[in-house]
Amino acid sequence: MKHKWAIIGCGHIASEMAEAIKEMGGSFSAVYSRTYEKAVAFAEKYNIPKVYKTADELLCDNEIDIVYIATPHNSHIEYLRKALTAKKHVLCEKAITLNSAELEEAVKLAEENGLVLAEAMTLFHCPVYRQLDSIITSGKLGKLKTIMVNLDTCKEYDMTSRFFSLSLAGGAMLDVGVYALSFARYFLSESPDSIMSQMVKAPTGADEQVNIILKNSKNEMATVNLSLVARLPKMGLVAFENGYISVDNYNRTKQIDVTYNDGNTETLTDSGALSSLACEVEDMEKAVEGKENIMHLDYTMDIMNIMTKVRYDHDMKYPEEV
Repeated sequence: MKHKWAIIGCGHIASEMAEAIKEMGGSFSAVYSRTYEKAVAFAEKYNIPKVYKTADELLCDNEIDIVYIATPHNSHIEYLRKALTAKKHVLCEKAITLNSAELEEAVKLAEENGLVLAEAMTLFHCPVYRQLDSIITSGKLGKLKTIMVNLDTCKEYDMTSRFFSLSLAGGAMLDVGVYALSFARYFLSESPDSIMSQMVKAPTGADEQVNIILKNSKNEMATVNLSLVARLPKMGLVAFENGYISVDNYNRTKQIDVTYNDGNTETLTDSGALSSLACEVEDMEKAVEGKENIMHLDYTMDIMNIMTKVRYDHDMKYPEEV
């Protein structure tokens, strides 16, 4: 690794990222958590030399190049403002912000300071998708027609949990919708200009089920089904004129099946040594070096626009937005 990374937040996904950076032969250089003892324990576990008591102290560290934000998503904008103002490149967990306005603010700060800002959407960095790209661009499958994608995180129906809490930015959209919409946007050749939806709200007012239909000017369509209360297969189907693609566990897949209209099938597999998260880290470093801009901030902005519109269409707002 060529750059020094710091981490803000020490939850489950933070541990996964620490393992990915270890896989790359490195480690985080600094860590901050709102609970200092938790940060100390995290540092000991992952051999991190610096533990800071405040985020401001971490961001004043001139040795840090990239900050990875792994806190709950309703706190992301606070750390994005601080990190980008401190001239640090940022990889931020999904959902990157609560709404489009917050993301626009962060993008403007990144542009003003010449920084890379990206959402940690692993799907965009799975090597097997790059194999698939070559098939799609070859024209073998013909034009894209429609996409169907599902995702659930079936939880106990507990209105005190973060998944159903408006004050903690809960609900199906920001928790799982960001993955499903990322899958759909990856294949759409342009942004959707028609967005229709249905929503069922929990007693707290958070969205517990959402159905979304997207269409763009090329008549490419996508149907997205999300739920916190019912099991759905974590599967994406992408239908073209001459065949279709099916992907299980699409956000970190290592296999994609391509079925052609003549009955022939082709299975793409990722036999690489690196995990999907490690590939994400590798791509972020390439983007910071200016070699390739492969972090898909444009997709992230489109997805946030969709999620914001759907929530607002159904008068679902978080306390910070009211």
